This record gives sequence, C-alpha cells and structure tokens, in this order.
Amino acid sequence: MRTRKQAAIQKRYRTEECGILLSQPQILSQGWRHAAQMEVSSNFEPCQTHFNAARDKIITLGGWERHGIGMQKEKTLHAVVKQYEDPDEDHHEIPVEGYIADIFTGTQIIEIQNGNFNKMRGKLAAFLPLYPVRIVYPMPYEKWIYWINPETGELNKKNKCAGRGNFYQAFRELYRIRPFLSHPNLSIELLLIDMEEYRLQDGWDRSGKRGSHRYDRIPLTLRDSLLLTCPQDYRLFVPYDLPEPFTCADFGRAAGIRGSFSAILLMLTELGVVARVGKRGNAYLYRCVESWDGETWAGDDRSMFWQPEE
Repeated sequence: MRTRKQAAIQKRYRTEECGILLSQPQILSQGWRHAAQMEVSSNFEPCQTHFNAARDKIITLGGWERHGIGMQKEKTLHAVVKQYEDPDEDHHEIPVEGYIADIFTGTQIIEIQNGNFNKMRGKLAAFLPLYPVRIVYPMPYEKWIYWINPETGELNKKNKCAGRGNFYQAFRELYRIRPFLSHPNLSIELLLIDMEEYRLQDGWDRSGKRGSHRYDRIPLTLRDSLLLTCPQDYRLFVPYDLPEPFTCADFGRAAGIRGSFSAILLMLTELGVVARVGKRGNAYLYRCVESWDGETWAGDDRSMFWQPEE
C-alpha cells in the first residue's frame, strides 16, 4: 500500500525560457485523477499567475488594446498563449528556414498550434535538424459558446458545453505528426484552458449552427499543463492499474475516455510505450514495454500519477 507521501511524489519539468515549473497533469481524464492533486495545486499557481498576466496584457492592458472580438489578424487564444510562452515580442514572428516561427529565441523555436497539425509537417522537417522545437497545443477544458448573428452582429446568450476536455484529446492532432514524435529535438506542451468561443451562426441548417464558422476564442483560466519531452513521458497515458494483457476496450474503460482508442494505442506502440503481444478473438492484446532503447523503465513510474476515482 502506497502512503500519501509516496503518492505525492511527482516528476517536474523546468521551462527555462519562462522560468515556470510545469507539473505532471492533475487531470488526464474525467475518470481518473492525479494522485497528488492537493499537494500539486500550490506548485501550479505560478503557471496560472503567469498565464493570467499574459491574458490581461493581450485582452485588456498594455500596448495592444482590443477593439472587438476577432478584430486582429492574430486570434486571441493564439496571441495570449504566445505571450505566456515568451513575453519578449522581439522573439515573435521570426523568419527561419523559409518559414515564420511563432517564437524564436535564438536557440529554440516554439510553435503555438490550435489544430491542423498536418500543417506542421513542413516546418518540423525544416526546423528539427537545426533547433529544439516545442509545439504548444491549447485545448478547451470547460467551454462556453456565444453565437453571433452574422447580419446584425448580435450576441446570443452563452451556452456551456457538456463535458470537460482532457489530455487524451490531443492524440487526434498528434497522430498527424507521428513520424516526428520520437525526434530528440521535439517536445509537446499541452494546455487545458477554460475558454469562451464565439461562432458565427452561418451554418447550413435551419438553426445556423451546423457547419458554422468559429470566429474567435477567448482564454479565461489555465487549468493544467503537461510537457512531453521524450517517448518515456507518454507512458503517463497508460492507467496505472490497467491489467495486462489488455485490449483497446480495456484501455478506454480504465482511462475513462470514450471514442476510438486504436489510434492512441498505435501511437503508444510506435513510441515504444506498449507492444502487441497477441489477439483475443478479433481484438489485439497489449502490454507495457519494460525497456526502451536498452534502458529500463522505472517500474513504478505510473503509480506516482494515477489513482482510481473514489
């Protein structure tokens, strides 16, 4: 039986550019919780404070005063996250190898990507041989939607979306850059953010909502962050007490997520985190890999971060 002190042990990553301590996730999915959530909360406060300062500078304060939702060429969420990652504007929008890097410090490139990771392939092919690259992916944790009448500009009352976001949702985009994920110069930073989304009510159905276009997203609160720097870090996505061997369905139930899990397990297999060991009927069976590139995994790593929901 692990003690509370043992469960509170956590792995941390230092982001040198911002001087921020990024803890392992407090929330990977709604069905699981971080084993040391109460202890970690105080360590996460510097990230939240820094994020709030970046948000306020972009939205309400400083030299860039907003004159309306979506009026700037750069969308609000992208601008806030860029300010959060590096407040030095001399590092923003720098030409590198025929592309424009969101942030270039001289020694590292940071790209803020809100989706469509397939567009990153060309940049990654050009950047990774030369510099360390970090892709920052902001995702909604809790989200409220405002609908905009495209003819009058009138805003309808906001509606809260059902459910909450989790880090597993990043795999849909990460799948598009799978060949690059194990590159030693690539790291991925995932952010869970409460946000308001403004959408034009210009869709094809009678309500105007289906097929509508997103106008802008306004970040409210940074809820959690996760930095993935190497294939070993992806082992955190495998629930601690998942019995082995396991199927895709077993993995989904243990992680508390819905949808298709085959793509997630395919990526974890390619990263050397899990391996196929057979079949049960038509379903593939998997086990966690206990070694990686000749180095032994820390056998109890996941016990520090996973605990079933009571």
